[in-house]
Amino acid sequence: MPSEQKMTYEKISSNQVEISHNWIDYWNQFSSFNTWQFWVTVLLLLVPLIVLYFTIDRKKALLLGFYGFNVHVWFTYIDLPGVIFGFWGYPYRAIPFFPYSFSLDVALVPVIYILVYQWVIKNNKNYYFYFTLLSLFFAFILKPLMVTLGLFEFSRGANYFYLFIGYLAIMLVSKWITNLFIWFEKNRSTTIN
Repeated sequence: MPSEQKMTYEKISSNQVEISHNWIDYWNQFSSFNTWQFWVTVLLLLVPLIVLYFTIDRKKALLLGFYGFNVHVWFTYIDLPGVIFGFWGYPYRAIPFFPYSFSLDVALVPVIYILVYQWVIKNNKNYYFYFTLLSLFFAFILKPLMVTLGLFEFSRGANYFYLFIGYLAIMLVSKWITNLFIWFEKNRSTTIN
């Protein structure tokens, strides 16, 4: 690596470590165990996972889990740049060194998507209609509630409509990738072992 590149890389890496320590200090001072917001974020992490454990259709657990993992990944891919570039943020976190809402990305959003997907499959309902409604709910009801509670905030011109578009993207990409893998499974060659 050329010396100028190495120096620039080391400076960025050093800044990143400093920012991580700043977030941990911030969390200890404003967002740790002694705040009600911390406990809300912990509940947003744990309650959906407990509900999922008791309500998931175990016969379709692999399909639902694959779909939910897709939702988790795509939600993180949308949420993380929004946080990093300062379009929105989460002032309270369950885990201080994650720069996004771990509770939403890992539990609340994927679990709700999984349970709605399970319901859609079981009742043979239109996926796109019900997930558009779910996207509207997340963008225009859940996020405004989080803003009111101080758990989420916008900056740099971001708004609820951008979030709605993000949720629609998650809905589409997660479904299409899941459908692709279902198609692979159904159309596998019998000669491959």
